Amino acid sequence: MKQAMWKKTAISSLALLMLAGGATSAFADGGNGDRDDDRERHEDKDDKDDDKYKITWQFEDEDDLKWAMEYIMRLASKGVFTGYEDGTFKPHQKISRIETLTAAVRLMGLREQAESAAEMNTDLQFKDAKKIESKYPWAVGYVAVALENDLFSETETEVKPEANATRLWSTILLIKALKLEDEAKALNNTKLDFKDAKEIPAGSVGYVALALQKGIITGYNDKNGKTFRPNQPVSRAELAALLDRTDTEMPDQDAQAITGKLKAAPADNKLTLVKADNTEAVLAIDSNVFIFRDDKKSPLSALRAGDEVLVRTYLNKVVFIEVTKSAPEVISFSELGVINTLTFNAQAKLATISISRIENFQTVVLIYNVDANVAITGDASLLKAGQLVQVKGENGTAKSIEIK
Repeated sequence: MKQAMWKKTAISSLALLMLAGGATSAFADGGNGDRDDDRERHEDKDDKDDDKYKITWQFEDEDDLKWAMEYIMRLASKGVFTGYEDGTFKPHQKISRIETLTAAVRLMGLREQAESAAEMNTDLQFKDAKKIESKYPWAVGYVAVALENDLFSETETEVKPEANATRLWSTILLIKALKLEDEAKALNNTKLDFKDAKEIPAGSVGYVALALQKGIITGYNDKNGKTFRPNQPVSRAELAALLDRTDTEMPDQDAQAITGKLKAAPADNKLTLVKADNTEAVLAIDSNVFIFRDDKKSPLSALRAGDEVLVRTYLNKVVFIEVTKSAPEVISFSELGVINTLTFNAQAKLATISISRIENFQTVVLIYNVDANVAITGDASLLKAGQLVQVKGENGTAKSIEIK
């Protein structure tokens, strides 16, 4: 038995690799599978070849993702996320067992082992071994490693590579990949509150119960009662939602999730985040950063001071930003006019200023509140009615007054 190492990774790797192309894209060229420009990022920090895994964010069918986009991009924030060669993501397409199984092995940090010559030359004992070897040669090592790490049950005689990954099968695989099999078996006598609970084999009840308990998967609220639909195939978008909820079940990982308010608009590929405890975090921004705002992808330039955000990092760089609450829109102004009136507060500080100017041969009066820290340039003694001034500010509040 070859030794398998459980490495510190993120569950999102599984999602990324399952959602990011699989046998028809990342593995389409056969041989070693991935091309250098289409590789998924290995999340082991010690991987010296890490720079050859690239992140790809562009999907031509983004409008079709809608509800799943946030889940998908949160998962993508943990590593590489590639779509199909034609630029699409195909959110409604079903996931095959071979794609899912391959992803599970990679999740466990065993990619190098699976792609090693020793594993690739394994003489598989499954009934459909010849199909794997001829149609999916790149997957031989993955199947071998999956078997060594108990991702198959003792009674399975076939891999069934082209079969759809169902809700039940995916749930069991997730629990096994998380190394929670013993905990799941201890729950095998749990009574599941589903109308179709009898469709779930007795030996699988504990896996479902544990996945439900941990919030990894949920049921459906149908008209005639709650169902689990164990045999229903899982789509790529659905799997994104399912896996996004598994993040908290994984060991410590390099990626971080930070919430706060942007101190200013990003500049020089960095952003400053003011956290709830008023401490500040200055974070570098990855060149492939994904910004999720108002239910759609947005450019970095759309971020502004005061935005409340959820920031996710990977390898010490911001790769995902979700705007959870938008800052008020900033409307700047700069007006040249003659002081009409000035008012002061109880502390004898300037509170409002009104100026008049000529527009279309008519006198227009503009009134502004004055910021407590307003900057006044020029001879302050001239700040009185009749004086020409330049007033600048934002959202109706004067930030500076220049005496002309």
